[in-house]
Amino acid sequence: MRSLSGKIAIVTGGSDGIGLAIAQKLANDGAHVIICARNEDKLAQAAADITSNGGTCEHRIQDVSDATAYAAMIAEIAQEKGLDILVNNAPHVGFGMISDTDLQAFQQNFRINMDAPYMGTRAAMTHMSVNGGGSIINISSINGERAMQGMSGYGASKAALLHFTRNAAMEGARANVRVNAVTPGPIMTPGTRAWFNADPDAGQAIAHANPMGRIGNPEEVANVVHFLASDAASYVTGANIPVDGGKTNELYVPT
Repeated sequence: MRSLSGKIAIVTGGSDGIGLAIAQKLANDGAHVIICARNEDKLAQAAADITSNGGTCEHRIQDVSDATAYAAMIAEIAQEKGLDILVNNAPHVGFGMISDTDLQAFQQNFRINMDAPYMGTRAAMTHMSVNGGGSIINISSINGERAMQGMSGYGASKAALLHFTRNAAMEGARANVRVNAVTPGPIMTPGTRAWFNADPDAGQAIAHANPMGRIGNPEEVANVVHFLASDAASYVTGANIPVDGGKTNELYVPT
C-alpha cells in the first residue's frame, strides 16, 4: 500500500517546474492532488500528465496573489474533500537593485511569497487542527538564507517565510499539524533552462560555483517534500531542509 493513499494534497504553482514534480511525486504515492496556478491550459495538461502516469489529480485556477481568495479555495476543498497536505510553492521572483525597485514591486514579492502562504497556512490549520493533523510544507529559497545583489525583495520575503514556518510549527504542534520548509538552490526548472539557454556561460558558472558542481532537478526537491508530507517525518516540525547541493554551507572563495 502506498504511504499517502487516501490523503488529499494541495500544491500551488503545480503546473510546471518544482510544483509539478511535487504533485507527481505525491500522486505517485497515492495522494489525490489538487494543483492550482493561473494558466488553465498548463494546469489541464499537468493534471492530465499526472493522471496518465497513474496518479489522481484535479486542477483549480487560482492566482495566489489574491491571498483571501486562495484561503477560500483551501477552505472549500477541505470542507468538500478533506485536507492532509498543503504545499505552498507558487513563487514570485522579483529582480532589481534597491535603487531601481519601487515599493510596489518590492511588496509584490511579499504578496505571493509570504501573504499567500500565511493565509493558506491559516486556512489549512483551521481544518487540520480539528481533523487529526496534517502537514504543511513551505517552499522557500536559499535566497532567504544568503544575500544576492538584485534580490532584496525576493530574499527578504523568503527569509520571512522561513521564520513564519517556525512560528506556525509551534502553534500547530499540539494539534499534530506539522509545518516545515524546504529551501531549493539552483534547480533546472523551465524558467532556469530558458535563462541558461540564453546565456550558457552564466549557467556553467552557476553550476561550477556549486559544491556538487551541477544544477539540481525538480524531482530532488519533490523527494524531500514527499518525506515531509509523509508519516516518515511524523516527529519533524519547524525544520528547514536545504536542497541546494551544499551551497548555503559554503564559504565562498573565488577560484
